[in-house]
This record gives sequence, structure tokens and C-alpha cells, in this order.
Amino acid sequence: MSYDLAVWEGERPANDRTARRVFSDLYDRYLDGEDLESPSELITVYVTALLERWCDITEDEEGTSPWSVGPLIGSASGPLIYFGMGWSMAEEASAYAADLADKMGLICFDVQQDRLRP
Repeated sequence: MSYDLAVWEGERPANDRTARRVFSDLYDRYLDGEDLESPSELITVYVTALLERWCDITEDEEGTSPWSVGPLIGSASGPLIYFGMGWSMAEEASAYAADLADKMGLICFDVQQDRLRP
């Protein structure tokens, strides 16, 4: 089981309910299918920054990566990334991921709690 976040490009939704709808629409368009688009430049930069903090799980020889799937960039398509992290590091990693998204002008949505972050 993992703790999941969605991060995307766009205007910040007015509230959590709208964010859920935007996420659902983006997921259906970009991730629900076999043919994924290449991640946008900004999402690629975001993923690169996450991987500067913690390595990709595919390269994790010491068991320190919080990511639950890899390669992490494989969870991205177009302007959206939907990724999970293990529960043992979810608090620290999700806080970092949400803060980084905010600094980069991206939207971060907590899928478990159905709310915008930070």
C-alpha cells in the first residue's frame, strides 16, 4: 500500500472539490490508457528535483527511497504526475514533494485526503 500524490500544471483550483474534479479529468486524459504522452518540461524538472533528494526506487540499493514505483518519471504523462510513496516515509516525502510543487508553481493534490496541498 502506498500514499499517493498528484501534481500537475495549471491554475490552482478554488477548493478541494474542484481539485478532485480537475485531477480526475487529467487522470482520465493522460494516465488512463496505454499510450502515455511524454511528460511536460516542467513535470520533468519537478521529477528530477525529487530524485535529487531521494534516488529512484529502481536505483535504491540502500532502501532509502520513499517512492513506491519506478522509474518515477514513468508515473508522469503530459502535465501530470501521479505517484506513490511508502508509508514509512510518506510524511517527510509528501511534505517535501508538496513544498517543491508549490515553489515550482505546480498544483499538489493529496489523493487519500481528497485535498489540495500545502
